Amino acid sequence: MEDGKPVWAPHPTDGFQLGMIVDIGADTLTIEPLNQKGKTFLAPMSQVFPAEDDVNKHVDDNCSLMYLNEATLLNNVRVRYNKDHIYTYVANILIAVNPYYDIPKLYGPDAIKSYRGKSLGTLPPHVYAIADKAYRDMKVLKMSQSIIVSGESGAGKTENTKFVLRYLTTTYGSGQDIDERIVEANPLLEAFGNAKTVRNNNSSRFGKFVEIHFNEKNAVVGGFVSHYLLEKSRICMQSNDERNYHIFYRLCAGASEDIKKKLHLDSPDSFRYLNRGCTRYFASKDSDKQIMQNRKSPEHVKVGALKDPLLDDQGDFNRMCVAMKKIGLDDIEKLDLFRVVAGVLHLGNIDFEETGSSSGGCVLKNQSGQTLEYCADLLGLDRDDLRVSLTTRVMLTTAGGAKGTVIKVPLKVEQANNARDALAKAVYSRLFDHVVKRVNQCFPFETSSNFIGVLDIAGFEYFEHNSFEQFCINYCNEKLQQFFNERILKEEQELYQKEGLGVNEVRYVDNQDCIDLVEAKLVGVLDILDEENRLPQPSDQHFALAVHSKHKDHFRLTVPRKSKLTIHRNLRDDEGFIIRHFAGAVCYETTRFVEKNNDALHMSLESLVCESKDKFIRELFENSNTTKDSKQKAGKLGFISVGNKFKTQLNLLLEKLRSTGSSFIRCVKPNLRMVSHQFEGALILSQLQCSGMVSVLDLMQGGFPSRAPFHELYNMYKQYMPDKLTRLNPRLFCKALFKALGLNDNDFKFGLTRVFFRPGKFAEFDQIMKSDPDHLAELLKKVNTWLVCSRWKKVQWCALSVIKLRNKMSYRALACIKIQKTVRMWLCKRKHKPRIDGMVKVRNLKKHMERFNAVVNGLKEGKQEMAKQVQELAAAVDTLLAKIKTTMMTWKEIDTEYQGLVKRSEQLLSSMQKKKQEEEESERLKHIEEEMEKERKRREKEELRRKQEEEERKMKAEMELKRKQEEEDRKKREEEEKVIQAELEIQLALEREEQAQRSTILEQERRDRELAMRIAQSEAELITEEGQMDAGLRRYDEFSDLPISSSSARAMGPQVQATKAAAGVKKYDLSKWKYAELRDVINTSCDIELLAACREEFHRRLKVYHAWKSKNKKRNDDGSDQRAPKSVTDYAEQNPAPPMTVQHQEVAMNRQQRYFRIPFIRPADQYKDPQNKKKGWWYAHFDGPWIARQMELHPDKRPIVLVAGKDDMEMCELSLEETGLTRKRGAEILPRQFEEIWERCDGIQYLKKAIENKQARPTHATAMLQSLLK
Repeated sequence: MEDGKPVWAPHPTDGFQLGMIVDIGADTLTIEPLNQKGKTFLAPMSQVFPAEDDVNKHVDDNCSLMYLNEATLLNNVRVRYNKDHIYTYVANILIAVNPYYDIPKLYGPDAIKSYRGKSLGTLPPHVYAIADKAYRDMKVLKMSQSIIVSGESGAGKTENTKFVLRYLTTTYGSGQDIDERIVEANPLLEAFGNAKTVRNNNSSRFGKFVEIHFNEKNAVVGGFVSHYLLEKSRICMQSNDERNYHIFYRLCAGASEDIKKKLHLDSPDSFRYLNRGCTRYFASKDSDKQIMQNRKSPEHVKVGALKDPLLDDQGDFNRMCVAMKKIGLDDIEKLDLFRVVAGVLHLGNIDFEETGSSSGGCVLKNQSGQTLEYCADLLGLDRDDLRVSLTTRVMLTTAGGAKGTVIKVPLKVEQANNARDALAKAVYSRLFDHVVKRVNQCFPFETSSNFIGVLDIAGFEYFEHNSFEQFCINYCNEKLQQFFNERILKEEQELYQKEGLGVNEVRYVDNQDCIDLVEAKLVGVLDILDEENRLPQPSDQHFALAVHSKHKDHFRLTVPRKSKLTIHRNLRDDEGFIIRHFAGAVCYETTRFVEKNNDALHMSLESLVCESKDKFIRELFENSNTTKDSKQKAGKLGFISVGNKFKTQLNLLLEKLRSTGSSFIRCVKPNLRMVSHQFEGALILSQLQCSGMVSVLDLMQGGFPSRAPFHELYNMYKQYMPDKLTRLNPRLFCKALFKALGLNDNDFKFGLTRVFFRPGKFAEFDQIMKSDPDHLAELLKKVNTWLVCSRWKKVQWCALSVIKLRNKMSYRALACIKIQKTVRMWLCKRKHKPRIDGMVKVRNLKKHMERFNAVVNGLKEGKQEMAKQVQELAAAVDTLLAKIKTTMMTWKEIDTEYQGLVKRSEQLLSSMQKKKQEEEESERLKHIEEEMEKERKRREKEELRRKQEEEERKMKAEMELKRKQEEEDRKKREEEEKVIQAELEIQLALEREEQAQRSTILEQERRDRELAMRIAQSEAELITEEGQMDAGLRRYDEFSDLPISSSSARAMGPQVQATKAAAGVKKYDLSKWKYAELRDVINTSCDIELLAACREEFHRRLKVYHAWKSKNKKRNDDGSDQRAPKSVTDYAEQNPAPPMTVQHQEVAMNRQQRYFRIPFIRPADQYKDPQNKKKGWWYAHFDGPWIARQMELHPDKRPIVLVAGKDDMEMCELSLEETGLTRKRGAEILPRQFEEIWERCDGIQYLKKAIENKQARPTHATAMLQSLLK
């Protein structure tokens, strides 16, 4: 089937696998894998896609493939990845697959030079090409640009961001120190903001938007870094296989002995904030030997160093120190940074124990005294003040006694630990803010015309345990996904519609409801969390219950026990919630949500650090928002919402993104093990689907990803154009430019205000957009050549017109001569006409004399006498002829003598006739009899033909009457249906809404399960039982099997109930029957009801299969496989047949034999023959409701003859009612007319051969032919 071509079918691990279609099911296709002959499996029809002819071929731009679907996209990415081509285009979007190793020469200086000024498509896909495109768009459009780098954790976002920055500063920098500073700022930011996670060795635990600013000459003048949501919880706690921020380990591994002694550093396992996670260093074999043994943890010594080609803690420490120096940090400031980092480490080692007194407070353990002294010294704090602030908190009385009285309240051990951790987070987060601030100060700028911003923010995250940080990160990714949908899909389609390009609409999932769930006022999760923080005694359990109560029936939110993972099912409802994100469902544990949402410190701790002896520490906290009113809030925890602060930052970021042009880099993670050359197809397919690439493919199938306004192209070249070309309007100029470049008309399309280009035509587009003078001069030379050619054609046309005028004048001169000649001839003719006419009449008379001689020769008696008289008459005629020639006789004289000769000839003729009469009488009578016999036969034949025509006329009249009667019946039925429709409308609308919601839930369930599988493979056990399904899904499944309730039935009218009942009752369940089994039953069964049901199901599957083929047709398909005229298929789409049971349809049709003929021109022939001079015909014979025979007659082509059974795939699959042929006036023809054409086209032999080979389905035509042969 499908012409024996392979298709892509779903595969659980590879994403898709190659196979062949062997059978068509009710809603599925039976696939036989190419690598497992004999084994088959069922695949949903919507998940099966045609494959390219050469599956090992790869292209730079996926839009250049013949078939645009998710399977060919995945295969193209796979083939390219296996050949180390990690970048692939989808129109203007770059897909980047993380190779997990350094590909030689991919990012070197030569690569940077080669991509400068080159368009997308002229060179292989690369992140440098996207960066250069953003620069050229900024330069040409005079508009700032943004590059959004997105993807999962570990997909390579940070590395691609660094490559973009390096390319822009290297290629378009001003050559000053500032270019190097922008690049060198990255190692510093990564050291303080990146960490090892289970999914990524160098995961950015904060988001950043790096802006590179350009002046009016489009040269780099400076930069600015905005950062978002540092993961502060990581400072105090990490998972077993994760690490704290890189700076802690790099300081321990790479610091000099002097710094190590000054900061009291040791191996990572000696610090509480490091030893609960992984304490191993990143190191190569050589660098591992250089690290002293006393700096290595026992885990590092036992297991060995962590390996990553891009990370080396000791080497990275040295590189970071060099970067600090390059961006302007002196040794004092560098030591200040290290001192605060070491102070945070020592702060974590302070331990507490109960006092044992009735006060219930706590004190420091004896062994923590030295640590306390180290911490106080490094942070510039008084040792005793630090001890008191960590074990007590200060309160101010507001009622009873003297107001403003200071009371010290002792803290329990748990409260003291929380206070210590809160101080550590506050110090480190402000240190990070300071690092970003210093980075921005190292590349300042006074003014800038435009900027290119690169957004690198944590990708969608899902772990076994997800907390507040993952919640904020995934909320951010929801917003960015919505921005992608708006910019690429929604705005693109609106632009096509506005410009009148007529591109089909592409649907995509709108995630606005998920965003509203998080950020809506009052009822959003963030506002509920803020409200919880404001309570006197906030709790995480109360917050979780409030979220569930306010969103009880929300589709996107559910309880943890409905998770696909067993570990989440152990959570109570007040311990977490599940949100269904665009990429899948994530279970969030609400423990410490309230704490993490509050960014404020107790007044006693904040006052302590604000009054530090160290100037650097004081500067870190002097801009704190709570310092101003700290006295008013003494003893009370001030509230600063982290979630709402992040929401505000995110909205400002999106406003900035919407005000700029945008380019997208979609980073893809090839496997979960983070190893090279391992391609997990299902994992990558899920990422491609979630990133919106499949929707982009649907749009690009008929879209135009590149465009340029006419006036911008015109203005770009105006200053270089000569005066004679400036008179052209912009649209004409663009047309001339494209003609000069030799662009194919199919590759671009003119809108109302701009020109649009097809996918894969970026090279030609960018060739026009280039702005270097040499190229402009060459282009303008081509434009001038085109104009000269067009004007030369006009000159040729004018010359031809002059030549035509000269020829016309010569023609008219000749015509005048001809008129003179004709007039002279007419005058001469009028003068001599009587004599000429006389001569003609006399000569005609002389010709008759020969007949007289013949008559005389035939006489038997008086032959000589008659011959003598004939000779005398001939002599008289000759005499008269000579007289007319020699003398000027008048018309009367000639006529008198002529009449005399005529009388003599008549007399002579009458006498001869009398003699001849008797001889000829017998012969004449015989001839008359023969003529009468012929006339009689002719009249009989004419009468027979007239009767036949009258009979055909009556039959046609009956057919027309029958058609009118059917039309009247149909109108009556439509009137009745309108009454039913009014009652059904609301019910159908509800059903459609439920079906749409059900489809959304099924798709979400699929994504949730994929996401859960990806976690389960590495961390937990997956819920495998099929019975564990969302309640919403179970509800829909249960309702679909139940009969109509009594209350619903009462709400419907009797006709609606009857329609529902008729539609719901099926005597035969054929959904699991194979396609071949249906065909065999149709060919052999004698059960009328089963036969009718099988025919109905057989043709329904044909319709579904052909719809699948139409959806997945080739991009350059010319409609050569069209099975019926377009008017028939269009009618079937616009006017679906009313529901009718198969048995009723069979009885109503009563297996009537009806024949039709309508004009048919194949789409491919319309362009060859636009005038429709070579019109073809389409003939159809319907045996009951289904087609039995079909013919196509086209000029200059052999007839196409098809019969049911043998040629089902090429024949019309619609029922007679669906085709609308019975409504077409003049479409129905007589059986004789069809049979004559059928016989002329060798249809009888074709059907006979099909019957002999047992390929023809039993129909009226086969039965008639078999009886005729017998």
